[in-house]
Amino acid sequence: MEEEERRARRLAGLPEEIIIPNKKRRRIITYVIAVVVIGLIFSGKILMSSQNGTNWLAGTGFLSKLKHLVPTADKTLKGEENDRVNILLLGMGGEGHDGAYLTDTIMLASFQPSTKQVSLVSIPRDLVAPVSNWQKVNSINAYAEMANPGSGGEATIKAFGELLQTPIDYYIRVDFNGFSNIIDELGGIEVNVENVLDDYSYPILGQEDNPNYYSRFEHLHIEKGLQTMSGSLALKFARSRHALSSEGSDFARARRQQLVLEAVKNKLLSSKTLLNPVMVTKLINEFSKNISTNLSAWEILRMWEMFKDVDRTKIINKVLSDAPDGLLVSGQGENGAYILTPRAGNFFEVRNLIQNIFAAASSTGTITNPVKNITRITDDARVMILNGTWITGLAGKTAVMLEQSGFNVLKTGNAPERNYSQTTVYSLATSTTKEKSFKALKNITGATQSFDFPAWISNQTASATPDFLLIIGTDANRAE
Repeated sequence: MEEEERRARRLAGLPEEIIIPNKKRRRIITYVIAVVVIGLIFSGKILMSSQNGTNWLAGTGFLSKLKHLVPTADKTLKGEENDRVNILLLGMGGEGHDGAYLTDTIMLASFQPSTKQVSLVSIPRDLVAPVSNWQKVNSINAYAEMANPGSGGEATIKAFGELLQTPIDYYIRVDFNGFSNIIDELGGIEVNVENVLDDYSYPILGQEDNPNYYSRFEHLHIEKGLQTMSGSLALKFARSRHALSSEGSDFARARRQQLVLEAVKNKLLSSKTLLNPVMVTKLINEFSKNISTNLSAWEILRMWEMFKDVDRTKIINKVLSDAPDGLLVSGQGENGAYILTPRAGNFFEVRNLIQNIFAAASSTGTITNPVKNITRITDDARVMILNGTWITGLAGKTAVMLEQSGFNVLKTGNAPERNYSQTTVYSLATSTTKEKSFKALKNITGATQSFDFPAWISNQTASATPDFLLIIGTDANRAE
């Protein structure tokens, strides 16, 4: 076929070689450079053997250093086998800030390879969770760093994975100084400000103990519309907590953080950045000093390759908040501290939102019961739900559905055996008073009753003493 094409071009008086149009060639070159640059940035500690910003491609060993960055077909990201890759994004004050290791910003980014969908869920720092004796989630990283420096990222994804009952394998953690410096190295960013921001109480760094109370703060004002922001201004825009009107809410603050993150991504991956070796070298230096992650370079390259063309309008953005339709409520903790807790009294609704964000979750994080005309039970039947599959989220999703029908869900988790194809229920009730609830349970879930009790059941139910044990099978992974 190639020879025929060459011959046809000769007969037509055209050059035998096919010339790639300039526009297409530039696009290909930009793509190749982008792959290399992203790998360089996130492996900066390996490649920063020279501090000379003008010779970052110099040296005969450069290509050999890049070999380990190129992803191969047989290497996959953690989570790909379950069609979901989760990354926890953490922002902290860093050196020079009070509570340097408290995570002021927490976002869960999720990627679904089969559909190329992306979701971004902002989690407020004041959320109180059953982690290390019920503490604010922003302190998980700090406590871990105090106990074992460098362990904060891993400790945080482990804690959130257990809390949300969702595997979280990766984290990216950045301190605010580094965040600001990266934006400045990029030459600023363009942010589409959705509402006027007026904050008369934005704290001035270093003035926290100024005897003149009013000298501790500045008036932060940002107009609505497309704004060019320096690193300092972008950081203030993302962190402001006391703005007037609705912009003073945690919901608005989280939304602003998402806007800034999107703007940084766009500027970082622009051809103007990728084709500037001096800028890239400076970015490598900033990333090396101020960003920590357990993502390897090839994993970052694979993720970028898989999701680089995602339409930003299709990114699912959610914020956990205490808004009227939110899943959280505000209150006071010890010493009158402001805290947020789940409105349901437990984390089932939150887990459902996270676990089913690409499918069954609605805008409020609740799901519609797919079984119609079910009578709500009134006997407080106790149920333990275990996921008998490798599909994440099925136990949490079922728990929300059963709670809406009046069941008391004692616990959700994973079954010791994960090979269930049929949802199965075991009755552990000591009397016949819960027969109606048992019938409703089978009707709602489509479960089949089994009398063949596995040996491990007694260990699972010893402390919880449920009336029914429900093992979720792959048949539960059906469209609503």
